[in-house]
Amino acid sequence: MSADGTSAVIAPAAANASPATSSAPKVVMEAHNIVKELGNGARKTRALKGVSLSLNAGELTLLMGPSGSGKTTLLSILGCILTPTEGTLTVAGHSTAGLSPEDLARLRRRHIGFIFQSYNLFPTLTAEENVRIALDVRGERGSDATVRAQRALQHVGLRHKLKSFPANLSGGEQQRVAVARALVGAPSVMLADEPTAALDSENGLAVMQLLSEIAKDASRAVLAVTHDPRTIPFANRVLRIEDGLIVGEERRAEGVETVHQLARNRKRKANA
Repeated sequence: MSADGTSAVIAPAAANASPATSSAPKVVMEAHNIVKELGNGARKTRALKGVSLSLNAGELTLLMGPSGSGKTTLLSILGCILTPTEGTLTVAGHSTAGLSPEDLARLRRRHIGFIFQSYNLFPTLTAEENVRIALDVRGERGSDATVRAQRALQHVGLRHKLKSFPANLSGGEQQRVAVARALVGAPSVMLADEPTAALDSENGLAVMQLLSEIAKDASRAVLAVTHDPRTIPFANRVLRIEDGLIVGEERRAEGVETVHQLARNRKRKANA
């Protein structure tokens, strides 16, 4: 059952499903046969053992697995923070093969937005300034950057908290500032690391509703690493990882509403 009492919307993906009649989804990130070795000599281990996946624009994908399964390592590679030992990664049509650290950082700043479990906000900066700093590192400053930061905060429901410092924000509000910071640069992919782990149930579900809404953008994919089963009803797809391998995929059936869509439609009917 989902969070609002409806039947679960996720079902195992068919291995040989026939293609949809509509146009194929836009792939904004693709990893092929990713291997990552950590350590040296006798301590060397394979954290990832040949992971392949793609992220489609307009979808929220969850990556779920136990501790030590390789989730964080995979997220770091997808985020162009670590480089794979073997395999290839393509981000918004750009291969990362052979890129220098500076070029990887440039690709990351342009196409990837990060949301962290612990928010990672600067305590001496206001909400607006914390969001604007994501543009500042790209060389985008001035009044245009200010307006974009304000619009991003308005998108996450925090237009009234522009001048608030993190210490004066609740945990849920701080995480929404982090979402706005990831969103402000119009990334092709948003990567979230345990976005609900530090939040209570109400705020956690509110953040997932927000990510679900953001993921509807036809130019953007959202991937969230999570242990939280409450997040599943919000997803279009769930990937399971164990021992450095993707071991399962479940996808929401076409035409089945997410919890967010159900709630929005019920509110609309109630106000009609």
